[in-house]
Amino acid sequence: MANGNADEIARSISTFLSSKNVPPTQGWLQNTYLPSIRLTTPVVALQKTALFRILNADLKASVVSSAATLLPPNITDPAVKEKQVRGPVTVQVLDVEDIGRSRWSQVEALEAIERGETTKGREVIRVVPDENGPESTSAPEEAKSSGPHKLQLQDASGAQAYSMELVHVNGVGLQMSIGAKLVLKDFTVARGMILLEPRNVEVLGGKIEAWDKKWRDERKQRLKQKAGMRDGG
Repeated sequence: MANGNADEIARSISTFLSSKNVPPTQGWLQNTYLPSIRLTTPVVALQKTALFRILNADLKASVVSSAATLLPPNITDPAVKEKQVRGPVTVQVLDVEDIGRSRWSQVEALEAIERGETTKGREVIRVVPDENGPESTSAPEEAKSSGPHKLQLQDASGAQAYSMELVHVNGVGLQMSIGAKLVLKDFTVARGMILLEPRNVEVLGGKIEAWDKKWRDERKQRLKQKAGMRDGG
């Protein structure tokens, strides 16, 4: 169904995005999204496109915030033993760290990928596009980590907090993009750390291209610094 009424389309898109826990600001909707579309496009298509674009935008400039949808002010206080937060709170990912493997081993895995190598059991094999068979089509060893993972998160006000998987959460890991959006509901914060479980996390996805590229370009150097390693050794 097509609809040329701009106000009606704006309300429909706003309602749809709010149902996904990414309620758009009027500035984003009126100044960024609506001018870029054709009002004769079917509303369902406009809603899906709006969701894709807002998931790839900075929360701070696109999503409405209120006290109920932001991280609590004292969330990072290590003196607070445990706190329950109802939410929903929509956040974006600023950093992902695999704390299930040593930083040294992660650096080695990254360098192996740079050389075009991966592992098969204890054997190091060269990855050549023409040789991709049934056993070599899986993700490189570096991306196979099962965690647990530690995430640096940011809400729509710019407040930041760290979180950690208690149980593996589908969609959380080194393969996720920086800028990806998560919705947290009925979650626990212990000693300043948000505890992630499948029951309290919904991974919406998304990506902020510039942030993600910078993070990936600099990841090996950050791991080296944290591990106390010097360049070249």
